[in-house]
Amino acid sequence: MAQSTLSLDRQALLNAEKSRYSARQVANQFVAGLLLALTVISVLLLVSIVLVVATQGLSTIFPTVDGHITFNTDYFTKTGVPGGSTERGGVLNGIVGTLEMLLLGAVIAVPIGLGTAIYLSEYGTGRLANVVRFIIDLLAGLPSVLVGLFILLTLINSHIINNSGLAGALGLAIIIIPIVASSVESILQLVPNELREAGYALGMPQWRVVLQIVIPTVLPGVITGVILALARAAGETAPLLLTTAGSQLFLNFDLTKPMTALTLQIYEYATSPYDEQHGLAWANALLLISIIAMISAAVRYITRREQYDS
Repeated sequence: MAQSTLSLDRQALLNAEKSRYSARQVANQFVAGLLLALTVISVLLLVSIVLVVATQGLSTIFPTVDGHITFNTDYFTKTGVPGGSTERGGVLNGIVGTLEMLLLGAVIAVPIGLGTAIYLSEYGTGRLANVVRFIIDLLAGLPSVLVGLFILLTLINSHIINNSGLAGALGLAIIIIPIVASSVESILQLVPNELREAGYALGMPQWRVVLQIVIPTVLPGVITGVILALARAAGETAPLLLTTAGSQLFLNFDLTKPMTALTLQIYEYATSPYDEQHGLAWANALLLISIIAMISAAVRYITRREQYDS
């Protein structure tokens, strides 16, 4: 009788465990299906955006003339044209302005960002380090339009500098600094302490350990963080709207004077009532997406090479 009771209890426990296992399997399949559906939706949204931009942009870069597809060389060799003009405009001044402001912003921001990251990772302790991290996080989450407003109110309205490529580069630099600082700090913290201790055991001062051991160990990751920061800054519009005041019609190499950028041209052309400028806006958007895609591909290449070398 007792054995029969034990066998019944054991069977009940087995049935309850099977029921719980089945419930867990159903829940797991439901969550997996939900995540897959959300992933498909996000990918479809991205693909649809890229397809629309590519379709519209390619029709400007490769227009059809007399039934034949041609290459619009004017798009890359000429500057913008006024609305209503019968001439085909280009994007040369936008490309030059974007590169100039981005490079100057990188020259200003990357050393500051790297120095901040090294301080927080290797030297920063206590309340000061926490305050610096809080400020970096605050800057990283700050709306970019506020960065342009800050440059406008503190520097331009005070007549320290005028609306120019320099002002735009300063705005981009403020955006780049916290991204570089936070990403590079996280990368430096991945270096094992044993490597630092090995350098100290050889009698090396801390600054040499940082420069000759820590940074070379994660150099590909550091480069990746910098590239991602530059890619983010290249797509910014709001800071440049308030600081550059550049014309869409002229090519300018002087950073102390107003200049335009790809993002500014997209905004100006998209809000224009003329179809010719609408086409240029689509082409500029395609060009900007292509540039960011190439930067992302470079980041993935560097990351994979780092994993292979390790």
